[in-house]
Amino acid sequence: MTTTRYYTATSLDGFIADQDNSLTWLFEVENGGETDADFADFFSRIGAMCMGATTYEWIMANESAETWKSAYGETPTWVFTHRDLPAVPGADLRFVSGDVEPVHREMVAAAGEKDIWVAGGGGLAGDFADAGLLNELIVSVAPVTLSTGAPLLPRRILSDRLKLTGVEQMGQFAQLTYRLG
Repeated sequence: MTTTRYYTATSLDGFIADQDNSLTWLFEVENGGETDADFADFFSRIGAMCMGATTYEWIMANESAETWKSAYGETPTWVFTHRDLPAVPGADLRFVSGDVEPVHREMVAAAGEKDIWVAGGGGLAGDFADAGLLNELIVSVAPVTLSTGAPLLPRRILSDRLKLTGVEQMGQFAQLTYRLG
């Protein structure tokens, strides 16, 4: 069965991007290579992924097409947007808008026996949670406070829907895994 996972990093005070929608702060945290190995293991189980327009635009502004190909390969990717965005040449990108439920069905079909990664942002992950389609939340907490920015999950999700299933230290990061019910 396909599992839909929101795998992300957050500042200690709960932001996934700073007030300028930048992730630069994240890449300044020493990780000893442990988070890179964790991501490689995580991504080996991913058959389809999605992200919001702001996440996609940050990647496009800060990474090359070659970096996209080496990181994500030919993984089918849905980008939720209400505007025209440039495509990464050779990438399997699908620009969509609207409700997450029909897109999730397409992603499940594309993923085959593998899982789905909701890469960000928090609002998109919240839409999947609201629809009952988000199964797991994997959050790497960085030793950084941002005081403002894009929140991890701009939703109220109470403890009766979250079950802690894992805690791990990876360099300076604390990784928390929750199952959503």
